[in-house]
Amino acid sequence: MSYFEALSSSVMSYDTQYPILNTNPYLYNTKSLALLTQLSIQNYALIDDINVAFSAGFTTITGETGAGKSILLGGLALVLGKRADLTSLKDPTKKCIIEAVFDIAPYALQPFFQENDLDYEIHTVLRREILPSGKSRAFVNDSPVTLDLLKGLGVQLVDIHSQHQTLRLTGSDFQRRVVDAMAGNGEILITYKAHWEAYKKAAKELQELLDFQASATKEHEYHTFLLQELEAVPLSTGIQEALEAEYEQLSHVEHILEQLSLGHQLLHNEQIGILGTLANLKKALQSVAHFGPAYQALHERIQSIYLETDDLASEVEQIKEGIAAHPERLETVNGQLQQLYALQKKHQVDTVAALITLKEQFAKKVQAVENSEARIRAKETEVAQYTALVEEYALKLREARKAIVPTLVNQLQETLYALGMPSASFTVDITPLDSYKPYGKDEVTFLFSANKGVSYGALKKVASGGELSRIMLAVKSILAEYEQLPTLIFDEIDTGVSGEIATQMGDIMQRMSQTLQLFTITHLPQVASKGQQQFKVYKKEGENGTSTHLKTLNTEERIVELAEMLGGKSLPASAVAHAKQLLQ
Repeated sequence: MSYFEALSSSVMSYDTQYPILNTNPYLYNTKSLALLTQLSIQNYALIDDINVAFSAGFTTITGETGAGKSILLGGLALVLGKRADLTSLKDPTKKCIIEAVFDIAPYALQPFFQENDLDYEIHTVLRREILPSGKSRAFVNDSPVTLDLLKGLGVQLVDIHSQHQTLRLTGSDFQRRVVDAMAGNGEILITYKAHWEAYKKAAKELQELLDFQASATKEHEYHTFLLQELEAVPLSTGIQEALEAEYEQLSHVEHILEQLSLGHQLLHNEQIGILGTLANLKKALQSVAHFGPAYQALHERIQSIYLETDDLASEVEQIKEGIAAHPERLETVNGQLQQLYALQKKHQVDTVAALITLKEQFAKKVQAVENSEARIRAKETEVAQYTALVEEYALKLREARKAIVPTLVNQLQETLYALGMPSASFTVDITPLDSYKPYGKDEVTFLFSANKGVSYGALKKVASGGELSRIMLAVKSILAEYEQLPTLIFDEIDTGVSGEIATQMGDIMQRMSQTLQLFTITHLPQVASKGQQQFKVYKKEGENGTSTHLKTLNTEERIVELAEMLGGKSLPASAVAHAKQLLQ
C-alpha cells in the first residue's frame, strides 16, 4: 500500500468510526447539495401506500400528534439500514417495500461504490423489503447488499436528528469533531492518523521484541548447550545407516575372515575346488564343440562361467587380504552410534533427519537472542522517529483547535442569543492527554453556563433538554458553514419554544437549507411557514381500518394548516391573517 493509499484509508476509517457530522469521507469543505428526491413506503405500520417527491432546500412536515409523523421517519430509517421486525407490517400477509431515491452526484461517492462492487448511478435507489416470513432484504440500485453496507451508505446520505442524537452533543467525541470541522483539521487528521498507526505498529513490535528477549534470555544458555551437543555429533543424511553397517562389519571381522577363507578354499582346492572342476568341464566340452552348434553353445557358456568364477575367486582373495581387525575404529564407531541413540532418546525422535531439524531450530533461537539487541536498538530508533511525527501533528491539531475556539464560542453565543438564551455562555477546554489517541492528544470539553454569575459545567450536567436542543441546532447551523452535511432531518427540535424564538429557529433552518437539504417535523407555525414546501401527515379511517397519509400542501392549504396550528379548527380570522403574514 502506498503512503497516499494509507492516508486515504485512514480518513475513511476515521469517518466511518465517527459518522455524526460528516457523512462523506471522500469530500471535504464543499457546498453542494445532495438530495432525497423521492420516498415510497408500502405496507408499513399505518401506511398503506405513500409515494412522495421532495425538492431541495427547506421542507417542513406538520400534523396532529399521533398522525404518524414518527412512522414516516421510521420507514425512512428502515431504508437507511435500521433493523426491522414483523410488527412493521401493516398487513402481515404482504411484504413491506420502502424505496428512497437520492441524487448523489454532489457526494463524490464513486469510490464507495467501487470498493463495494456496486453499480454507481447518479440517481441511486435504496430499497428495503420485509417479507411476511420475517426475512429482510436490502438493495442498492437493484443489487442485493448486506444491512451493514446499506447502513454504511445511509449515514452518508441522511442524518435524522432526534432527542437521542441531542444527547450525543454531550459526548467528548462529538464536541472534538465540531472543533476539528471548524478548524479545517481534515487533512492534518489524515496525516496524523497515518503516523499514529505506524507508531502503534512499531511500538507493538518493539514490545514484542522486549518480551521475547526477557523470556528467551532465560532459555538462551540451555538452547546454546543443546545446540553445542548436537553440533558435536556428525549429523548428515544417511550417517546412521552407514555407521551401523560399519559397526556390523568391524564387530564380526573374525567370522567374515573365516567365511572368506572357506570360500577361497572351495574355489581353489586342487581336489574339490570349483575352479579345477570347471577347468576339466571346459576342456571336455571344448573337444566336442566342433560337432555342432549346440555343443559349441555349451562350450561358450561354460567358458563364461569359468571366467566369472575365476574373477570371483580373485575378488574374494582381495577382500580377504584387505580385512583386518580395527578395535580402535570399532570403539569410535560404537561411540558415535551411542551418541546418536542417546540424542534421539533425549529429544524423543527416531531419525537423524529429526535431529538435524532440531539443530536448525536451536540455532535460530540462539541467533535470535544474540541478534535481539541490535533489532531492539533499530526498533527503538523507528519508534522514536514515529513518535516525533505523531507529536508534531498532535501539536498542530492542538494549535488549530485552540485557535478556532474563540470563533466557535462567539458563533454559539450569538446563535443562542437569537434563540432566547441571551445569557448563555460557553468555554471550550482543550486538555492534553498522557497518551496518543486516533484523533490526537487532546480531550475537548464544552463547558456551559445558561445564566450570568453561574459557574461553567459540562453540558450533560448543567443543560436542560430544551437547552440541548437549541445548542444542537446552533452547532448544526455553524457546521453547515464549514463542512458538507448530509440531508438533515430535525424531529421536533423546536419542542418547548414559541413566539419570536420559534421564528428565529425557523430563520436559522432556512439559512442552513441554502447549503443542504433540510427537513423538519414541527408543531410550530413560525417554523412550518419557513419551508419552501410543506407536507401534512394525517390519519384517515376507512373500511379496512386507520391509515396514515402524506399530502403536499399548496398555498391555500398551507394557510389553512398554519391557521389551525395558530388558532384551532375553528379558523378565526385573526389566525388566518396571521398565517398569511407568516407565509409572506
